[in-house]
Amino acid sequence: MLRKITIALASVGLLAGLTACGGSGSVTSVKADPNGPLKVAVNPVPHGEILKYVKDNLAAKAGLKLQIVEFSDYVQPNTALQEGRVQANYFQHVPYMEEFATSKGIKLTFVAPVHLEPLGVYSKKVKDLRAVPQGATVAIPNDPANLGRALKLFADNGLITLKPGAPQSATERDVASNPKGLKFRPLKAAQLPRSLADVDLAVINGNYAIETGLSPAKDALVLEKAAGNPYANGLVTLPQNKDDARVKKLAGLLRSPEVRKFIQQKYAGSVLPAV
Repeated sequence: MLRKITIALASVGLLAGLTACGGSGSVTSVKADPNGPLKVAVNPVPHGEILKYVKDNLAAKAGLKLQIVEFSDYVQPNTALQEGRVQANYFQHVPYMEEFATSKGIKLTFVAPVHLEPLGVYSKKVKDLRAVPQGATVAIPNDPANLGRALKLFADNGLITLKPGAPQSATERDVASNPKGLKFRPLKAAQLPRSLADVDLAVINGNYAIETGLSPAKDALVLEKAAGNPYANGLVTLPQNKDDARVKKLAGLLRSPEVRKFIQQKYAGSVLPAV
């Protein structure tokens, strides 16, 4: 009898574990209180700063309660969303979101673009891209979306060419010509500012540049152009949350004239409001 009870309990425990964890594409079922605060995952800069402006100056007037949850990387905000620990996040652009969703087997919904952080090329050794030495070592983001973005930035500035039809998620294999013999060193995006002392050039995401005291508008040798740029960061949620009234309110506030003015004044060209 004892053995049967033990087996039954083990089966219940196993079933509970499977229900909680699910497969790689499952989403934990957590019913959010529609009258409670909207929990939003962000990177601290500039996303957290922008969202704090909204919380302190605009949210109460719109009848919206916000709770800001900060993460310093590009994975945990989506993991927290998938697991139901937050109801939205604000840190990523569409190409990154799509690549992440595909690789993890989950569904995400891009609600609205808010701002662009221009990707920039930085150096402590080179003052002009025309003076890049032969065989220079170049640090680039290692996530597929931003790696392709970095290669395109080099191609747009004549340092390399890409094969015809190269995708947004291009890799070193998509480089058609590399006359300078650049040696690419893929690193996690958060590590790129620290790599500047060890490489000739580094392509750094705008948020990590700002966090470490770099001014994209002043310190970058070149920056991405805003026109036609598909890399605007925006508000993201799960498909089942896209009609949540709180998510819609926040999307409207993030794209308001007040937030546009805040971005322009605070970041002086280092962060650009989305068109």
